[in-house]
Amino acid sequence: MSLRHALLAMLTAEPITGYDAAKRFEASVGHVWHAPDSQIYPELRRMEKDGLVVGEQVRWGPRSTKTQYSITDEGLHALREWMNSSLDYQPIRDPVHMQAAYYEWADPERARDHLRRHIAHYQEQVDRWTVMRESIIDATHPSIAKRLEKFPAEDHERIIAYKAFAYEGLIDRGLSEIAWAEKGLDLIDKLSPDGG
Repeated sequence: MSLRHALLAMLTAEPITGYDAAKRFEASVGHVWHAPDSQIYPELRRMEKDGLVVGEQVRWGPRSTKTQYSITDEGLHALREWMNSSLDYQPIRDPVHMQAAYYEWADPERARDHLRRHIAHYQEQVDRWTVMRESIIDATHPSIAKRLEKFPAEDHERIIAYKAFAYEGLIDRGLSEIAWAEKGLDLIDKLSPDGG
């Protein structure tokens, strides 16, 4: 996946400015694809040059304008083409699990701290993903509400179900990481010279 595909997917709901895109990444899409503002604005301009979006100047406050982007037919075609293609899995680079493989070199209390931080991080993520999933299911999330306004009622169940499904996968992954780290804490207690 690329930032381009994430932006095209967002644009299927409604036209957005770069500012809107950055906020949406922060509030929803960013849960599955991280992109800083410094990447979003240039990518929208490149997409416009490539004919995937069209930009229009719209009023922004009393004296200024912003560029609002809408997806083009070529952009929809590019999104469909990506959606129907198989994804290649990237080689794994997982520093947390790599570090855990060598805990025999760590001070046991530092290793425990690493795992406690891992648990706290994933618990926070699971909590956020759960709230997001619930707001998708009950259609209270603003981007879902906009999408449901745009598309006919017969599409609503699919729109909601697939997005909720994506978050269920994230939640399950997070819970699995928490369970793994808890096992690690037990293992450190079992193997530590200080006995825990």
